[in-house]
Amino acid sequence: MMGTLQLEPAQSRPDLLAAPVAKALAVWPVEAPIDGDQVLVAPIDATLADTAAFCAAYEVGLEVSANCVIVAGKRDGATKYAACIVLATTRADVNGVVRKHLDVRKCSFAPMADAVALTGMEYGGITPIGLPADWPILVDSRVAATPHVIVGSGVRHSKIAVAGPALGALPGAQVIEGLANQI
Repeated sequence: MMGTLQLEPAQSRPDLLAAPVAKALAVWPVEAPIDGDQVLVAPIDATLADTAAFCAAYEVGLEVSANCVIVAGKRDGATKYAACIVLATTRADVNGVVRKHLDVRKCSFAPMADAVALTGMEYGGITPIGLPADWPILVDSRVAATPHVIVGSGVRHSKIAVAGPALGALPGAQVIEGLANQI
């Protein structure tokens, strides 16, 4: 499941985390079903951070690899941002479930420059841990039901391993049935 990753406690390796991720892990929510030291991190080749290349190179199954995508929705000139956490075998239903959930007229993937600037994370490594506190974190129920998932660490040169239920217990997180569709 964790393939060939060399995992170690994330809090002991802040050099492998984006600053907002390290800060969030320092105060890991007590309501999460795991201890903060059970969030693990592994260094990877940054050129292999994209999901398909990462899974192939590190022998990690797509069914335990999660993607965190930032979406932007607009209504009456105001923009709302949210994070969607979906398994790599699925695609977020941005124009259906996400748009309705955010109560916006238009919804799409946030522009790369906006996603990077607003999260303080690298594109291709964005993770739900350490996002702006006022953003909803929409977690597909399949992610929350997965014992452990691999997700970005905020930077492209590492990945985090964490219990799926812990992602659903993050502050601002909502587990949503049918958030994503099978690819």
